[in-house]
Amino acid sequence: MLSVLLLFLIPVGGGIPAGVLLARTNGIPWPVTTGLYFLSDVILAVLFEPVLRVLAAISRRVTVLARFSAAMSRSMERTAAHYGGTGAGPFMLIMIAFGVDPMTGRAAAYVAGHGVIVGWAIAIAGDMLYFGVIAFMTLQLNTVVEDQNVTMLIVLGVMIVAPIVVRRIKNYWFRAP
Repeated sequence: MLSVLLLFLIPVGGGIPAGVLLARTNGIPWPVTTGLYFLSDVILAVLFEPVLRVLAAISRRVTVLARFSAAMSRSMERTAAHYGGTGAGPFMLIMIAFGVDPMTGRAAAYVAGHGVIVGWAIAIAGDMLYFGVIAFMTLQLNTVVEDQNVTMLIVLGVMIVAPIVVRRIKNYWFRAP
């Protein structure tokens, strides 16, 4: 189980397909695998929160970081306005964590004014949704491909290429006239 947990601690979702397949090979039930992924998110939260707090404190004194923080706040406001909101609500923040990673989700929740517990709950919720999608896709694909290495390569390829394709389609179909 420790090997699965360590794979899940790899940032940006790269360890999900490998961890899910290793868990299945070792006979670890899916609820335990999901619990291990959740535990990895909690570990990342405990490690990342002090870094976020230090960056926030430093940004009050370092002009470049203060500008970055202000730009991120403006970006969140524009994104919220684009989706009809006046601020970054929990659903939008969950989708940020789903689409990027839990650390980015937490940073966005921090900028939106959410505290530690609520901010991490939002970020972890988005990341657990992401885990569910990738885990399901990995296990289903592996029943067809039957080679774990090929399955992992395909899933990792889709994880990298799909956001690019979606962004291009979105820009093509929904561009301003």
